Amino acid sequence: MLTKQQTVIDGQHQKPIFIDATFTSTKINQPIIIFCHGYKGFKDWGAWNLMANAFAEQGFYFLKFNFSHNGSTIEQPIDFPDLQAFGNNNYTKELDDLNSVINWVYNTTEIQLLADKNNIFLMGHSRGGGITLIKAEEDSRVKKLISLASVSDFKSRMTRLCDVNQWREAGVTFIENSRTKQQIPHYYQFYEDFIANQERFNIQRAAKNLNIPHLIMHGVADTSVSIKESENIHKWNTNSKFVSIENADHVFGTKHPWNHKELPPQLNTVIQETVNFLNE
Repeated sequence: MLTKQQTVIDGQHQKPIFIDATFTSTKINQPIIIFCHGYKGFKDWGAWNLMANAFAEQGFYFLKFNFSHNGSTIEQPIDFPDLQAFGNNNYTKELDDLNSVINWVYNTTEIQLLADKNNIFLMGHSRGGGITLIKAEEDSRVKKLISLASVSDFKSRMTRLCDVNQWREAGVTFIENSRTKQQIPHYYQFYEDFIANQERFNIQRAAKNLNIPHLIMHGVADTSVSIKESENIHKWNTNSKFVSIENADHVFGTKHPWNHKELPPQLNTVIQETVNFLNE
């Protein structure tokens, strides 16, 4: 029987981190998957809850969480009422959030009664793919990595937001959230944080230095992040496994809200490929 538990932990940046875990309460030593959402994403987006159930049914302890500065709140976890938090988000904060989650998993006795802290796997979607790749390279507690439609270069995506000189002068730039129609801010600190940590945030460097098993998956029909970005990551990490998913877009056939009881076939393929990879 599947169990879902929600927890709030303290982050390192004055904002809480909202976590949920899906698992089988009658099993022990379940390997742990920690899932990281992407840009403008959140843990309950689309079919991610069905995905959590699918992994739990396969014997995994599946954790997903909202990054502390993704714009959501504990009270409104799927909306973006806290635009100030969103505007003050950066890659350092997301890596710190992920570290806080891993620490919490690693040091919580209640989890260890059911799950195996020595088998922690990271899974990241889109921007979360870049975050998990960097974290996996620098944290020996991570044993395997799964990248879903991952970005391969943070710098090019940042400079695409707007003219950097105009950004510096204005102190902020805005983009529209197509789902909520909000004008969401990106404060210039985002760029300053990147420049101050360019070496750490270099996905190519992290991929080349990664020494754990790595599964890379990308939809052939992805128009948000080109499949070439995952192909680049695969090229940089010669020990990785690359799987292209036919007829799959950036979110593998899902959308938000997802009002179906079944997974789309493209996301189901992702899950099966991941289960096979993790059980190798």
